Amino acid sequence: MKCPHAAQTAAPHGATVVIDPMVRDLDGETARLRDAGPLARIELLGVPAWTLTRHADARRLLVDPRLVKDINAWGLWQSGVVTRDWPLIGMIDAGRSMFTVDGDEHRRLRTKTSQALTPRRLEAIRPDIEKFTAELLDALEEAGRDGAVVDLKSVFAQPLPMRVVGMLMGVDPAENAMLTRQYKAFFSMLTPQAERLALLDDLDVFYTALVREKTARPTDDLTSALILAEEGGEPLTEEEVIGNLKAMVAAGHETTIGLILNAVRALLANPGQLRMVLDGEVSWETVIEETLRWDTPTTHLLMRFATEDIQVGDGVIAKGEGVVVSYRVIGRDPEQHGPDADAFDITRPTPIRHMTFGHGPHICPGAALSRVEAGIALPALFARFPDLRLAVPDEELRNLPVMTQNDMESFPVLLHG
Repeated sequence: MKCPHAAQTAAPHGATVVIDPMVRDLDGETARLRDAGPLARIELLGVPAWTLTRHADARRLLVDPRLVKDINAWGLWQSGVVTRDWPLIGMIDAGRSMFTVDGDEHRRLRTKTSQALTPRRLEAIRPDIEKFTAELLDALEEAGRDGAVVDLKSVFAQPLPMRVVGMLMGVDPAENAMLTRQYKAFFSMLTPQAERLALLDDLDVFYTALVREKTARPTDDLTSALILAEEGGEPLTEEEVIGNLKAMVAAGHETTIGLILNAVRALLANPGQLRMVLDGEVSWETVIEETLRWDTPTTHLLMRFATEDIQVGDGVIAKGEGVVVSYRVIGRDPEQHGPDADAFDITRPTPIRHMTFGHGPHICPGAALSRVEAGIALPALFARFPDLRLAVPDEELRNLPVMTQNDMESFPVLLHG
């Protein structure tokens, strides 16, 4: 599949690219950002920022200590130009967690999370993921009986990662539907900001109750592990545990939804490549990595801030300016992936080296979990439904109005030919 609008929609080099909150033309936006240069000027709901669009620059700057997560380093925040009324503020100023601090504090907050998601731990929960997958495939088959159109997202791709991350956190499964609704409304650009801030307050109440319950009666889950964690003799505060949980549940299920649906979409659009996978000529691992490169679950990651001037190519990120990492553009960087970077191709002759889960200290702690889930879900889905196909033309699929996640409204399919 090629980027269909690249030729028509390229922006002049150096032009400001306005990021569309409705996400009406993601391929076109990707092309405009790439054409705008390695350091592209963007506008996010009226707020100016820079974004990185090249693999090599992002790899270098994601480990540069001059770019920090601390919102207090942002000039527009310090000056009051950006306030809590800005719809994207909750993705930047979301309380104290490993996602909002750097250096020694980041290491302290991240350590126990990383320890809880070791390869051994992931292998231990593999039977649970397989069980959830089988149950959801049964539900999918029931919903698609007698040739009925069924939404692969709502019945399968969305509930699976929420079940998994909820299990890891020790969340009552009865709360999964509520959390799904809350996070969907939080990310949507159609949600009024007052309602979004109220959602954050509601999530704080939910996670505070969870943390206090696990403090009183710890169990074998990640929430209890974070509460009991001590690094250098200093346990995490309640605020820090809650901040980690809020962000991890958000990232832990949204990324996997996108990965599963984007992989299915790419394979259905490329039946020859799907046949190679089903015949065992190409591994599901390769499918997952090419999907992560080509159609990243995270579109734009907000935000880091320059503590001094930083040169990028011919441009300069001035002290106090905000920087976004546009992973979808980076995944299609021809300097890294060749002149056919816009094409989905599981037969690429070179290893697929992408940075979709980040790079450096803030690399996504749930990356391995997402890969395990997709590695179970995708082969099981196609083993059960080898004739799976879209129920609408591919071009009719629509993104949700979410500026940071590559998330579809729905994914209508027919299960049998």
